[in-house]
Amino acid sequence: MSGFKEQEYNNKFNLKLWKKILHYAKPFKKLIVILGIVMISVAGIDALIPLMTKYAIDNFITQGNLKGLIPFSIFYLVVIIIQVINVWLLINVAGKIEIGISYNIRDKGFKHLQELSFSYFDTTPVGWIMARMTSDIQRLSDTIAWGLVDMVWGLTMMMAIVGILFYLNWQLALITLSVIPALIIVSMYFQKRILKSHRQVRKINSRITGAFNEGIMGAKTTKTLVREEENLNEFKDITGQMKYHSVRAAIFSSLYQPVVLVIGSIGTGLALWFGGKSVLLETISYGTLVAFISYTVQFFEPIRELARIFSEVQSAQASAERVLSMIDTELEIEDTKEVVEEYGDVFNPKKENWVDIEGNITFKNVSFSYKTGEKILEDFNLEVNKGETIALVGETGSGKSTIINLACRFYEPTKGEILIDGVDYRKRSLLWLQSNLGYVLQSPQLFSGTIKENILYGNLDASDLDIIRAAKLVNAHDFIKNMEKGYDTEVGEGGSKLSTGEKQLISFARAVLANPKIFVLDEATSSIDTEAEKIIQDAIGKVLKGRTSFIIAHRLSTIKSADKILVIKNGKIVEQGNHKDLLKLRGYYYRLYTNQFKESQEAMCLGS
Repeated sequence: MSGFKEQEYNNKFNLKLWKKILHYAKPFKKLIVILGIVMISVAGIDALIPLMTKYAIDNFITQGNLKGLIPFSIFYLVVIIIQVINVWLLINVAGKIEIGISYNIRDKGFKHLQELSFSYFDTTPVGWIMARMTSDIQRLSDTIAWGLVDMVWGLTMMMAIVGILFYLNWQLALITLSVIPALIIVSMYFQKRILKSHRQVRKINSRITGAFNEGIMGAKTTKTLVREEENLNEFKDITGQMKYHSVRAAIFSSLYQPVVLVIGSIGTGLALWFGGKSVLLETISYGTLVAFISYTVQFFEPIRELARIFSEVQSAQASAERVLSMIDTELEIEDTKEVVEEYGDVFNPKKENWVDIEGNITFKNVSFSYKTGEKILEDFNLEVNKGETIALVGETGSGKSTIINLACRFYEPTKGEILIDGVDYRKRSLLWLQSNLGYVLQSPQLFSGTIKENILYGNLDASDLDIIRAAKLVNAHDFIKNMEKGYDTEVGEGGSKLSTGEKQLISFARAVLANPKIFVLDEATSSIDTEAEKIIQDAIGKVLKGRTSFIIAHRLSTIKSADKILVIKNGKIVEQGNHKDLLKLRGYYYRLYTNQFKESQEAMCLGS
């Protein structure tokens, strides 16, 4: 988290930003129109009731006349029933809009995350992404749906009341509404402070989510290093900052509304003072004064609601900025328009136009640098023939993984080109290449569900027989069959119910099920015991036959049979050849292999 610096945002209310966000409400146009009509009806009835009260006072109470009271009461009851129906409708419709907007933004966000390249996830903390996809989006949908409810009601109510006040007595209306300029000044004063505090709250919330994620993922490391107290202190520091800025935001918001209330009360007091004098002078009726006082109270209630919405919008803008910064992140690796037209994109492939991959791969004067400017490869050349197994050996940071990531188009060369079967792979679809990849990682990633479901991720159209064949090919069938529920055994979150070797074999079977033309094994045996390594080595021999494959290996015993071994140092090939050739050179590979051989022999002696 410490290496990630979040973007700073403008302090002013951003209308363009909200136009972008409201774009996600377009599919709910009809519901929004219905909601608007309902809210106008609610506000209209709220504005009508004091007029009905005035009518009752002037015609029944002050006159001591009950004639017409029954029809008036029936009409009043009908109005109340209509209002009850309106309230039910607004809750129902606003709820649908809230859930729908939240779904649309999350759907767009998750889809975009699938398209982003590895470099984005290399530099962006998981906690930051999680905060965007959960709390920030929820805050946005709440504000849009329910803020719309209160805003339409408030504005309609205020306009209706202003019209009625001027209709009843324009002089008294002007006196009552004379406090509005003070309200505008107060709103402008609080705007910057509320928005600034809420931005800090959202930023720290991302850090807290990240700290939660790291704490859960690193629970074992925490316990083995006895870092519970240090972690708690670090977490207290972050939450302490959250508390400070949250309290600050709450103070500004809590001050804003009472100030609005005080100013509104002044308006009501003015109406009572000057209206009372008018009643005594008999220039207005008692019913008119009661209506005026009711309207002044009602008028400042929507203002208080709009003030609350304003505060929430300030907070939600901070969320909106962060959500859109994720959704609007430009793709570093994407197909050209011409390629998309011919081969389709990640979500809409045109597989009928895809050509078959044979597996010839050529690196032609390839250079690569990370965004930070760190240069990894320069004028790198490599020729891989179809069906060859290429092993890469070298120190950490030598460029092995970069070569693989470039071959898989997880990254693209900053200079030069990479050819697949003689054609620059940027002239083919990204999905075309990656659909033909089988990738087995050092730490296999399994998903919650059964063994069968995890293998099936490799090819969702595969039959049960295909799944069993894949498992048998990688020597996983026997241990799966011996489990209580066989292929229907739950693996647990991240495969927690299985050993590392078992997880590795399942990920191997998953990759095989896709029937890839290019296979990558990235330190696939470095985290497992010797017995499991032998099983996987046997599987590797069968699986890689006839496929172009790359192996990154720390244990050199796994690459002895490779067609070509490349020793990489500082992004360059310093030695290459098969196992026997490299041993004869008595260079880096020879020293590395003999050292590992001695270590394994010593371990066997100690074990005996």
